[in-house]
Amino acid sequence: MVPAGNVLFLLLLPVAAAQTTPGSCSGCGPLSLLLLAGLVAADAVVSLLVMVVVFVCVCPRSRPTQEYGKIYINMPGRG
Repeated sequence: MVPAGNVLFLLLLPVAAAQTTPGSCSGCGPLSLLLLAGLVAADAVVSLLVMVVVFVCVCPRSRPTQEYGKIYINMPGRG
């Protein structure tokens, strides 16, 4: 379930956005193409690192079973 505070925030977000005047961003210039490409590349690298770490942590490792060297007398095919 979503907490009630988050739902209230989501409902009031359009009201707050409507209250801001267009062009009220001070000091916000257009992003250069090089900066935008760098941000996208950095995001891709970080996302790839996160995926690799998750894959390494989740990937099952092959461990030898402890019963591999045991000899079973009363079981045909095992000794």
